[in-house]
Amino acid sequence: MEAFLVSTGLVAVAEIGDKTQLLALLLAARFRKPAPIILGILVATIANHALAAWVGVAAASLLNGPWMKWVLGLAFIGFGVWALIPDKFEESDKPKDRAGVFLTTLVAFFFVEMGDKTQVATVALAAKFHQVLLVAAGTTLGMMIANVPAVLIGEAAATRLPLKYIRWAAAACFAAIGVWILVAS
Repeated sequence: MEAFLVSTGLVAVAEIGDKTQLLALLLAARFRKPAPIILGILVATIANHALAAWVGVAAASLLNGPWMKWVLGLAFIGFGVWALIPDKFEESDKPKDRAGVFLTTLVAFFFVEMGDKTQVATVALAAKFHQVLLVAAGTTLGMMIANVPAVLIGEAAATRLPLKYIRWAAAACFAAIGVWILVAS
C-alpha cells in the first residue's frame, strides 16, 4: 500500500504545471468534450506508466546491489531539481483535429509523457518498491488527480494556481524521498 500512496501523492503534486497538464488544458479548450479527453488521458497513462513500472522493476532486479540505493536516492534528488524547471508546451506538440477526441488525447498523452519526469519517476518508484501494479496504479491516479480538474475547470483556473510554489513542493517531495532512500536501510 505504501508504494501506491507514495506514487499517487508524488505524481499528483509533480504533475501540476507539467507539459501533460498543459496538454490537458489545450485539449479541453480545443474540443470542449471532457469525457473522451479524460478517458484518453486514463488509457494513455495506464499504458505508459505500466510499461515504465515494468521497466523499473526489471532494471532493479537486474541491477540489484547496495549501490542501487545510491542510484535511486540521487535520481530522486535529481527529479527534485528537475521539478523546479517549468515545463513549456510547444506548439509543435499540438494534436491534429483529424482524429476523434479520444484517439487524439490517447496518442498525444502517450507520446508527450515519454521521457517526462513523471514517467521517469514511475520507473524509479517501481525500482524502489518492486511493485508494478501498485506503482502504475498510484502514478496513474496521481496523473488523474492533477489532470481531470485541468480538463473540467479549464485554463482560467489553471492560470490562477501558484505554479512556482507547487513546483517547489514537488521538488521538496522528490528530494525528501531521495534522502529517505539514502538514509533508510
